[in-house]
Amino acid sequence: MGDLRYADAGVDIDEGNRAVALIRRTVASTHTAQVIGGVGAFSGLFTLDHGHWRDPVLASSTDSVGTKVKIAIATGRHRGIGIDLVNHCINDILCCGAEPLFFLDYFATGKLVPEQLAELVEGMAGACREAGCALIGGETAEMPGVYALGDYDIAGFIVGAVERRNILDGSGVAEGDVILGLPSTGLHTNGYSLVRHIVAERELSWNDVLPGTDAPIADLLLASHRSYLAPVRELMHVAEVHALAHITGGGLIDNIPRVLPDGLAAEIARDSWAPPGIFDALQTAGGVHPEEMWRTFNMGIGMVAIVAPPAAEAVHNVAGVEVNVIGRVVRAGSAARVRLL
Repeated sequence: MGDLRYADAGVDIDEGNRAVALIRRTVASTHTAQVIGGVGAFSGLFTLDHGHWRDPVLASSTDSVGTKVKIAIATGRHRGIGIDLVNHCINDILCCGAEPLFFLDYFATGKLVPEQLAELVEGMAGACREAGCALIGGETAEMPGVYALGDYDIAGFIVGAVERRNILDGSGVAEGDVILGLPSTGLHTNGYSLVRHIVAERELSWNDVLPGTDAPIADLLLASHRSYLAPVRELMHVAEVHALAHITGGGLIDNIPRVLPDGLAAEIARDSWAPPGIFDALQTAGGVHPEEMWRTFNMGIGMVAIVAPPAAEAVHNVAGVEVNVIGRVVRAGSAARVRLL
């Protein structure tokens, strides 16, 4: 009785320490001059560069990648999940015009596998470095009995800043504004519970190639969530941006109204872009109603920018990302805030 150890209950402190050792250098590689202290403290410290900011307002967001982690677990491919997590959070605060400053993560699992965590952190760190964002902290929780062995979940927390005068809140959106669509790389991080249901019901393999696609299902579903930081930065230099909407759960139908003033609606021309083949393939394989597809998935548009008309029509590419005019802002003549034409 006196020899019982924490590890006998499923929590291995030594493995936790080994995990920290594996990720320490990767995390430190994201630290900017504004980070105070190193890895392993009880809190992360970050100082604002007062030479850069005049009247900064902090912006924050938290999110996860949902059940996309189940596909990563099933295929043993985890790095992209880390990228997804960071980019999803970056895109959320980008919608108010904020630049990312620092990021933290929470990782929970039934049984810690240090190499798996290291792969996830490599993805997060890579996305942070690309965005100039510091990964300054996180929590690793080993919770047998809460999570099944082999399962894990991960969440991200981001803080950014925007000059008060530059906050995007949708108040500048006006009738006649042009709606630009920036393409997604696929499903991003939404709709995966429906996808997994289709795969299970149709007894598909993650290695199957669906009609109309050119890669195994797993490759298409695990495509990384695109960051729109660089494209939006460039767009703001060439057009008058009135609002941004990150197209996540609920698709265009539920996300665009979040940035529209009362009395206005969006008309979206469905034929103004070609959704990636994975969407049509999933709809066909699962027998999903077309309107359900538009309420569940981004359908190939990951970010919407609402801009003033004069320069909008001339914008076709920003930071290497294609831009399509997909609609207009109109008066709201009915209960529907988004009309799919």
